[in-house]
Amino acid sequence: MNDNPYTGSNFDDFLEEEGLYEKCTAIAIKRVLARQLAEEMKRQNLTKTEMARLMQTSRAQLDRLLDPEKTGVSIETITRAASVVGRQLRIELV
Repeated sequence: MNDNPYTGSNFDDFLEEEGLYEKCTAIAIKRVLARQLAEEMKRQNLTKTEMARLMQTSRAQLDRLLDPEKTGVSIETITRAASVVGRQLRIELV
């Protein structure tokens, strides 16, 4: 018999038991958004300086937006960035 308390559970269950699920989910979502924005900027040949100017924000704010570890970025900022690269932000509760 296996004495492992995590046998049969999945990784999400483990993260919830450890109190890490929300933090890990937020970081994962932010990584995807940051990667998508960076890819669109590259595809459109937009520099960070130009992107910040088009967003009417600072280069430091754009750096925070593109940093996958910094999850404290407002929805308004993400929406403005998406608009600049011709995209829309969609958020859904599941």
